[in-house]
Amino acid sequence: MITLKDVLVRKNGKPVLRVSEFTLAQGKICGIMGRNGAGKSTLLKTMALLERPAQGSITFMEEPIKESSLLKIRRQFSVALQQTCLLDGSVFYNVSLGLRLRKVSKKELKEKTMYWLEMFHISHLAKKNALLLSGGEAQRVNLARAMVIEPKLLFLDEPFSSLDFPTKSRLTKELKDILNKTKTTAMLISHDYMEIKYMTDCLAILDSGEIIQFGETADVLNSPNKAASAFLGEWN
Repeated sequence: MITLKDVLVRKNGKPVLRVSEFTLAQGKICGIMGRNGAGKSTLLKTMALLERPAQGSITFMEEPIKESSLLKIRRQFSVALQQTCLLDGSVFYNVSLGLRLRKVSKKELKEKTMYWLEMFHISHLAKKNALLLSGGEAQRVNLARAMVIEPKLLFLDEPFSSLDFPTKSRLTKELKDILNKTKTTAMLISHDYMEIKYMTDCLAILDSGEIIQFGETADVLNSPNKAASAFLGEWN
């Protein structure tokens, strides 16, 4: 679905990400792991077209991304972060925001918003102020807001890391079921072994801004190469 080739990202003049070639296949959920500062978030932001590489190319659906098509393609992506960044307004308003920006009809806006509120089991909170929610409720709103526009690509940057274990377990299962049902392609950054093992089809491990191993999740976790093994050993 989306491919990076010979990509270099610099910050303050220093290289922070080098990718010779990386492809996220359509319909797959790809996990991203690595030490702090390994380049995980930079990779996610680059693929989400939120970070401009200094060199290299990005293709989406086999078409090179150009400046003229950047906004059109970016509108097909959604990003959900660890920090929910909800606005001072109702849950309904927050979830419907992407549809409002796309100027859909009132009927479609109401139908889609209520559908995704129900999918994440928060329809009873529709009129509640989003700033008064618990952590788990807020993350459900955050994910519903990301899914309401029916993105072709969903980027998840540690969305469950601040949640307690029971809440994380329920929400992880629900999101996996939703992604499978909608066949949404996704990228997930996580430090949680079980989360990665349960959620993802493929896994990339980063170190010092480079992908040191990429493959099916089970293969990478069970048969890591020497570089990946050093990280996984420390992490376990």
